[in-house]
Amino acid sequence: MDNSSGVGVLDKAALVLSALESGPATLAGLVGATGLARPTAHRLAVALEHHRMVARDMQGRFILGPRLSELAAAAGEDRLLATAGPVLTHLRDVTGESAQLYRRQGDMRICVAAAERLSGLRDTVPVGSTLTMKAGSSAQILMAWEEPERLHRGLQGARFTATALSGVRRRGWAQSIGEREPGVASVSAPVRGPSNRVVAAVSVSGPIERLTRHPGRMHAQAVIDAAARLSEALRRAS
Repeated sequence: MDNSSGVGVLDKAALVLSALESGPATLAGLVGATGLARPTAHRLAVALEHHRMVARDMQGRFILGPRLSELAAAAGEDRLLATAGPVLTHLRDVTGESAQLYRRQGDMRICVAAAERLSGLRDTVPVGSTLTMKAGSSAQILMAWEEPERLHRGLQGARFTATALSGVRRRGWAQSIGEREPGVASVSAPVRGPSNRVVAAVSVSGPIERLTRHPGRMHAQAVIDAAARLSEALRRAS
């Protein structure tokens, strides 16, 4: 079968990515697996590394890069958003607080779905809002399971510490008390894709007066349950 698309450089790049599907490869390994000339294989691998589609392991071998996982996660976003509406509405009704769904995009997080509290004082985060990755319980969730190098970079200037994120990983949820915005508390839990990678964070947020200074005690289980429902929907879609 002819796998040529007629665009030579793309065909060769696809050869490199396919060769890495089975695991790490040295430059010599890439040459052997793809049949490309050594300078061509090297040039393409380095160019793909620039776009984070290829990375290096501790031994300097080429491996598939994090951008591919991010694109795969985005491909599941339609299913995620289709399921998010009723799940967030239920979470809002159970907790009595505004509920949000966040995804990471580069060094920021975006609110991609929300269910607002119907009355009284609320913490409104409109869909499409871009917020920092340096503060807030959903930022903690989206950061906690990152690869070590990205985690280290992300902690620079953050309102939370590596120790705090270790606690998040251990208990499976995060809380914030006035971290992103004075007077606001929140609780978040991870949504996982079919590969178990964290692809989003589900949150409830509201004034500290209602959520108290221990919001996790009140709402962690409801948020975890909502995140589990969304994770299950992604697994069924895969």
